[in-house]
Amino acid sequence: MRFIDIGFGNIAARDRIICIASSDSAPIRRMIQDAKDRGACVDCCAGKKCKSVIVMDTDAVILSSYTAEDLKKSLEDQV
Repeated sequence: MRFIDIGFGNIAARDRIICIASSDSAPIRRMIQDAKDRGACVDCCAGKKCKSVIVMDTDAVILSSYTAEDLKKSLEDQV
């Protein structure tokens, strides 16, 4: 299994990522709130501003302070 660095020493399973989205839009913010209500939200921002959201196939939502573009570049570098 391969992993991707999502910031502050945290990693996520690369093969289980469904999508990476910017956290700016209202639908994404609603998805984050829903995940928090269900207990399926993992905040990996370490007190920084959330810049991207990683949706996993396990129904977990991971918040990262890295931008979606940075995470995309990291995924492409591992190929």
